[in-house]
Amino acid sequence: MPSPFPGMDPYLEGHLWPDLHQRLATKVSQQLGPRLRPRYVTRPGLAVLSDEPDEAEVKIMYPVVEVLRARRMEQSKAPSAGGGVQAVAAPLVLPRIEMRTRHIEVREVASDELVTVIEILSPINKREPNLSRYRDKITDLYHADVHVLEIDLLRRGTRIHSDPRLRDAAYLVTLTRAMESKLEAWPLHLTDRLPVVPVPLRPPDTDAPLDLQTALNEVYDEASYDLSLDYREPPPPPQLSGAETEWLRMDVLENRHGSGNA
Repeated sequence: MPSPFPGMDPYLEGHLWPDLHQRLATKVSQQLGPRLRPRYVTRPGLAVLSDEPDEAEVKIMYPVVEVLRARRMEQSKAPSAGGGVQAVAAPLVLPRIEMRTRHIEVREVASDELVTVIEILSPINKREPNLSRYRDKITDLYHADVHVLEIDLLRRGTRIHSDPRLRDAAYLVTLTRAMESKLEAWPLHLTDRLPVVPVPLRPPDTDAPLDLQTALNEVYDEASYDLSLDYREPPPPPQLSGAETEWLRMDVLENRHGSGNA
């Protein structure tokens, strides 16, 4: 069953995000592969980042951790066997987590040189200290004559690019072409279909098209995300605006329920 949303599904921004991130990176690579032959290939890239998420992020991304923590705190309230003296449980326990973030590399076959990097942003990229490290990485790629295509399908966190014209976008796709002093941007709202964006190559080769919406739709279907999402509940934070909430109720969920797909 397809997602009820025309573009990005905000319900995927919660505990399913790590699965979506991995599958979407694979799907993008699979879609581009035949379009890049025979001069270019796609290769997976992996970064392992240490993360200490705040309590709000734990509730969104790691609900199982929240349940386990609650159980342990209840257990700590049990009567002590040490003569009535009982240790006080820590009021706040947050996990230290290693996050694996994936990206896609486009390489020239003849030289194996890196031509383009496609980044699908994760929450860890959009908060400190990894936000600054990520920005430094993008700067290094720019100076190394590498194109960078960034796909931000998360409403929460700090935008990587701070132009005020991008603030109202729910989602954002940007392209920085190697050694060019401009940023191509596709600001997106919940009502927007994800775009077909260019993947730059080496001259004289023309850009390869990447259909993000088709990639997302295929992942949603193959992963059966509809079986894991409860559309009767609000989507993960941040809270939708009044207009977005009304659109969600009237145009998205009502149509889904009306067609018999609860």
